[in-house]
Amino acid sequence: MGFLSDTLARVKPSPTLAVSQKAAELKAAGRDVISLGAGEPDFDTPDNIKQAAIEAIGRGETKYTAVGGIPQLKEAIAAKFKRDNGLDYGADQIIASTGGKQVLYNAFMATLNPGDEVIIPAPYWVSYPDMVLLAGGRPVIVETGIETAFKLTPQALEAAITERTKWFLFNSPSNPTGAAYTADELSALTAVLMKHPHVWVMTDDMYEHLVYDDFQFVTPAQVEPGLYERTLTINGVSKAYCMTGWRIGYAGGPASLVKAMAKLQSQSTSNPCSISQWAAVEALNGPQDFIAEHNREYKARRDMVVEMLNDAEGISCPTPEGAFYVYPSIAGCMGKSTPDGKVIETDEDFVTALLEAEGVAAVHGAAFGTSPNFRVSYATSAQALREACARIQRFCGSLS
Repeated sequence: MGFLSDTLARVKPSPTLAVSQKAAELKAAGRDVISLGAGEPDFDTPDNIKQAAIEAIGRGETKYTAVGGIPQLKEAIAAKFKRDNGLDYGADQIIASTGGKQVLYNAFMATLNPGDEVIIPAPYWVSYPDMVLLAGGRPVIVETGIETAFKLTPQALEAAITERTKWFLFNSPSNPTGAAYTADELSALTAVLMKHPHVWVMTDDMYEHLVYDDFQFVTPAQVEPGLYERTLTINGVSKAYCMTGWRIGYAGGPASLVKAMAKLQSQSTSNPCSISQWAAVEALNGPQDFIAEHNREYKARRDMVVEMLNDAEGISCPTPEGAFYVYPSIAGCMGKSTPDGKVIETDEDFVTALLEAEGVAAVHGAAFGTSPNFRVSYATSAQALREACARIQRFCGSLS
């Protein structure tokens, strides 16, 4: 259709939507479907955060705010960066946006010129490459495998850097694998980056607080202070605070970059929702004890899911350090046939057949750039997870 922009042709619709739509159709037809596709906590937003929003409405905090966020939210973000990450950011170095997604998008739009390269380790969150393409840049995908627990090696990072590299995009704990980098692993990567002063670091720390087994989270500018002047540290309240629908993401970084991102935001959405900003102030400043409670529940679910999936024929599932996803390999299922004669040639074939045969919806690995795998979110009840894993075992057992 000649009316639409050429830019649109550079991106594809979210590959996760096809699975969701098929699941919705089966549910509507009366099928019992368990969805393991959701990338959001199943816990509700804590009451103190809801109350802060209600009180903000009562006070009339319902007008436009400064584009990059109210002073109280910037203060809360600065305090969080200092407390959790040992990073000092002033108000002019902080921006709040409509979700972490807008922070990433603004940063790419504000910095990328045609031909600029962005290094993205795979598996990656589905939106990263398309955002780079929309901004006119070129995603450089660097494969990681199950043998390195889906973590990027310093050698692979070094090999991907060219004079056109503008950003290295880093996500730990990872969506979709749950893999998280230790201080030593991250130090090896930052040592490579220190050799290439033209490469900036964009770090997506959205799952920072969702870590297990005494894992200690660290972020690049914390591990290597020499990167501070060229790192954009991105986070938000969506995952740890169960506030996906409130749409508040934020970042700390060089004042000149933050100013450019705010300029862009001023001509797109302006400020993020005023009520959500006040809720986020309470989230960051208020009690944090519920996070550990949620993590205990997530860890128990993770352990059960990993064990049950590893008991399924043809599946190998590593134990991730964080987030609420597992990313099993289904290499052992490739080439097999379902009872009705369909051959499983790709991970998309696998999840489609699994949904049709057993009513379990999951997202195929090709959506995240690494096959043959699939992503399971364990941000759902233990009872539903146990039943879903039993169905996956049964499905794998039926392949021949």
